[in-house]
Amino acid sequence: MKRNMDQWTKELLEAPVKKALPVLSFPSIQLLGITVNDLISDSAIQAKGMKAVADRTPKAGGSVSLMDLSVEAECFGAEIRVSDDEVPTVVGSVLDTEIDEDERMAQAEAMEVPAIGAGRTQIYIDAIAKAVEDITDRPVFAGVIGPFSLAGRLMDVTSSMIYCYDEPDMVHVVLEKATEFIINYIKAYKEVGANGVVMAEPLAGLLSPALAQEFSGDYCKKIVDAVRDENFAFIYHNCGNTANVTLDSILSCGASAYHFGNAVDMAEILSKVPADTICMGNVDPAGQFRNGTPASVREATLEVMEKCCSYPNFVISSGCDIPPLSSWDNIDAFFAAVDEYYAK
Repeated sequence: MKRNMDQWTKELLEAPVKKALPVLSFPSIQLLGITVNDLISDSAIQAKGMKAVADRTPKAGGSVSLMDLSVEAECFGAEIRVSDDEVPTVVGSVLDTEIDEDERMAQAEAMEVPAIGAGRTQIYIDAIAKAVEDITDRPVFAGVIGPFSLAGRLMDVTSSMIYCYDEPDMVHVVLEKATEFIINYIKAYKEVGANGVVMAEPLAGLLSPALAQEFSGDYCKKIVDAVRDENFAFIYHNCGNTANVTLDSILSCGASAYHFGNAVDMAEILSKVPADTICMGNVDPAGQFRNGTPASVREATLEVMEKCCSYPNFVISSGCDIPPLSSWDNIDAFFAAVDEYYAK
């Protein structure tokens, strides 16, 4: 359903009681009695999972698709690992780390930008097309990876940090191609009716402030400028522990809202962000949603809200994607805690 997302953002900012917006999709496997492998392999199942989560969480502020950061790298030829109960991961780079600098540059220059629809991208696009027909009471957000996070997976995550210093020109070649692909991918989501996108750029959390703008911020801005409009919102996610010191770079991309992980102090982030910029976060997804108890999730949620809800631009959320086998008792406890806080 088409929505004015600029108006949605404005209303969210002004609302005294804000709906929680956790990154919640993979635990749908428990509601459907399926595996992660089933979920990532079939568009109808994905859409059914998103609808099941929406029905289970009537007070959520949006429906967020899978935060599967292997999809885009797989399209470029990266090897991935898939299991029944864990989020897919990239296990092999595309560029050869054992060759010399000139050969690696040649590899980067020869790398082709995949067509949209390659790999599993068409499955994910078709899932959003189905989901927006079934979920009409809240915005539906697609999920994509960020430019440096994709480039890092193509170059090898560990090596990518070294390449920023030793082979920056090669890194920029890869980033340009990653950015082109991400823009095309998001545009495909827009065409099938997504109300917005959540872009995950966690690897930027490893960059120093000196490198963050050059190798992440500038490319993120290029993506936002290419896709954001009044009917399409852009939520930027960074769960790195340096987000508090690279905040200028993060904010420079011009997103509709920003989502932070539990590795940073949410109140510190809010103290540095303009009052009209929505910030979301940051209950620990692994420590609480996956491995906590309803009591500990309640306590953690209330703690974050007590520290942060004095800021009118704060929206309570998970710190990152909630793991597939997280207890629904814990997820229910999160929403109950949000109600409890606002009831006061």
